[in-house]
Amino acid sequence: MTQQTTQQRIPATSGKSTQALTLVSALQHRFTQGLESLSRDLGREQPFNAVEWFRDNGIHGGGVRYETADGPLFGRGSVNVSQVHYDDNPAKQLASATAISTIIHPSHPLAPSVHIHLSWTEMRNGKGYWRMMADLNPSHENPEDTGRYFDALRKAAPEQFDAAVAQGERYFFIPALERHRGVAHFYLEAYNSGNVQADLDLATTVGETAIDSYLDILRDALTDAEAPTPEQQQAQQAYHTLYFFQVLTLDRGTTSGLLVHNQNDVGILGSIPAYVDRNLLKSWVPNMQQPQDHLLNALISALPDTSPSLVDEAVKQQLANVVREHYISHPGALALQASGDVIPPTVNNHR
Repeated sequence: MTQQTTQQRIPATSGKSTQALTLVSALQHRFTQGLESLSRDLGREQPFNAVEWFRDNGIHGGGVRYETADGPLFGRGSVNVSQVHYDDNPAKQLASATAISTIIHPSHPLAPSVHIHLSWTEMRNGKGYWRMMADLNPSHENPEDTGRYFDALRKAAPEQFDAAVAQGERYFFIPALERHRGVAHFYLEAYNSGNVQADLDLATTVGETAIDSYLDILRDALTDAEAPTPEQQQAQQAYHTLYFFQVLTLDRGTTSGLLVHNQNDVGILGSIPAYVDRNLLKSWVPNMQQPQDHLLNALISALPDTSPSLVDEAVKQQLANVVREHYISHPGALALQASGDVIPPTVNNHR
């Protein structure tokens, strides 16, 4: 892994934000090192390369993501760490937001995708909250893997586990399709127990456990894996299309990030799989309520007119513009997006 920069990202100054940045940076290193080590062990080496971005030329922070694509092991992978702050603008309600957000889409259809997100949001008055998400996303569910992932997270957060699973089940449900995205959902929103150190320790344990458990599941799935069948590949593409649909029509975190600024659009859409089925997306338009049917049609129009449709960086930029323009024109449609038990004020106030 290499990292080069000619600019400087200025970090947030608060102690809690500094602790959060230290944590998410350590988790980023843990995950990228683990993924690269796995690829070497399996004889299909695939590096993750650093891409840095700057919020307002670094004055308000920015981030660095390690990404990979179109390799022997991973079709798409992004491990993004960011910190945005407004230390120089006391009028802002939000003081800082520090996060790791990662999605891995393995090439083999029997190896599950994973999404992990941990973030610390701090308000101007010094109060803040954690957002902790971990969800396993296979195109072909292995019930043993689902159980392993749940068991690991239950041990990591025994007191919070039941509430996190219930909230995750709610957040990742897709009403238009009457199904969930993923099979193992853990989601704590706006979490603050009142004990700063205990919450930091919980975020650390949840992050490390989600990463390590997934690496174990991935290793088992890919070791001595047979070549996929056309049917398995087709099912994976359909699932990737579902993932695309959920992220771009329901995910509040993605939408909020795109509405706040346009300086990291490609990074924010790092979770989008490489290929999606345009015709399958079209078949879901009649299931959408207004004005989200217009959003889905616009997203489809932004895709290449091929089957399957490649989602490269240029297409991601177009998709980001579509989402941003849709919610600027239809701000009330934000209420139609996914939610857990709580919708943080920063999500709908565009920070």
